[in-house]
Amino acid sequence: MTAFKHVAVLLGGRSAEREVSLVSGRACANALREEGFQVTEIDAGHDLAERLRATKPDAAFNALHGRWGEDGCVQGLLEILEIPYTHSGVLASALAMHKERAKAAFRAAGLPVAPSIVIDRHRAASDHPMEPPYVVKPLNEGSSVGVYIIRKGDNRPPAALASPNWNFGDEVMIEEYVPGRELTVAVMGDRALAVTEIVTQLEFYDYDAKYAPGGSEHVVPAKIPDVTRHEAMALAERAHVALGCRGVSRTDFRYDDTAGRNRLIVLEVNTQPGMTSTSLVPEQAAYKGMSFRALVRWILEDASCGR
Repeated sequence: MTAFKHVAVLLGGRSAEREVSLVSGRACANALREEGFQVTEIDAGHDLAERLRATKPDAAFNALHGRWGEDGCVQGLLEILEIPYTHSGVLASALAMHKERAKAAFRAAGLPVAPSIVIDRHRAASDHPMEPPYVVKPLNEGSSVGVYIIRKGDNRPPAALASPNWNFGDEVMIEEYVPGRELTVAVMGDRALAVTEIVTQLEFYDYDAKYAPGGSEHVVPAKIPDVTRHEAMALAERAHVALGCRGVSRTDFRYDDTAGRNRLIVLEVNTQPGMTSTSLVPEQAAYKGMSFRALVRWILEDASCGR
């Protein structure tokens, strides 16, 4: 039984994933109200510190996605204000959000990752920085924002990389494209829940595939060999530990079962996974017999400082 009575749900924010965060935050806020908590929803803008001081919550439920909310910034603020908060702490959040730093931690832990380089976006736009197929990724965005797949036969990299409207940072990751299927595994506390396969008819599991109606289908449990399922769950737990994650995280994989291969590649860890009743983590919790309300309550009860 938690001592928290009044909870501030942080949602919205200033990142490219603002709209998704609003949906996640409202769903969690409603679940917490149904569980009997006093809830104040706070749209995390420049005045967040002042609003938190005025609200004086017992704890903060972090439902922010993307930069400023998922990269250690808000976590640091909550540590300074000594407000217990959910999900991962400052260091784990910052590591997970920076794709190349996360990949370095995965390599050090012996986890399988795709070869990649980090270069200036203008250089990446001028000529192929590696033999296609490859993937272009901003270093610190989520929800596949700003991601491009360059196929064999493509004459040039995406022109958007050199555009003055590009606002995802001057450095990008160029990563070898891994064929196969999209898998994801939620870790709750210290244990993996299940393996979901994400099926989409779009080019890849991009922003629209994640959030547009009918953009993707979630198959849980994934129809994969048992040995692969156990390996994916074990790798997700190891990735969670390698970054120092807390609470709930979600690890995304490519499962390359093409041309007789059978390999799993760790793509990234999400420290603030989507939290609507139909999001991937709640779906896996439901598969394990846990309701959305119970999941949200568990996440809140796990809140603390010094994470």
